[in-house]
Amino acid sequence: MKAVLFPLFSMLLFLNIGLFAQSDIPQVTIKTLDGKNFNTAEITNSGKPVILSFWALWCKPCQKELDAFNENYADWQEETGVKIYAVSIDDSRSTARVMPMVNGKSWEFEVLLDPNSDLKRAMNVNMIPHTFLLDGEGKIVSQHTSYFEGAEYELYEKVKEIAGVK
Repeated sequence: MKAVLFPLFSMLLFLNIGLFAQSDIPQVTIKTLDGKNFNTAEITNSGKPVILSFWALWCKPCQKELDAFNENYADWQEETGVKIYAVSIDDSRSTARVMPMVNGKSWEFEVLLDPNSDLKRAMNVNMIPHTFLLDGEGKIVSQHTSYFEGAEYELYEKVKEIAGVK
């Protein structure tokens, strides 16, 4: 009986992980920094990887992670073509403070606003920073929560793997 159940259980577990790891981003309308509507279906990168990171003004680890991304972004883009989207989950009372902070930090990547937490809820983001890695087809292939110094390099190794760069 064990000989039959173990392979069956293993196959089901692998199937669940495979299905989760290859899911798409939900289509939700959020905002750009200048207040225009942005449909998440537009989160694409011409077949190259995408990093999607959820953050907030009050979250210091989020800012450290995004600062680390920004320090490496030009090199990462040149090597792999990766594109980064940072999604602020600050509510409508705080969104006016997002653009000044982004400009003050000179972040070069796209910053979006999710003031109603529509995308946050749709992607089941409960703790930030929460970062997703998408392949060139827009499928979620990896995700992590929290940040520690150097974690950006672990993520970048995955980006290089997806982009076919050694």
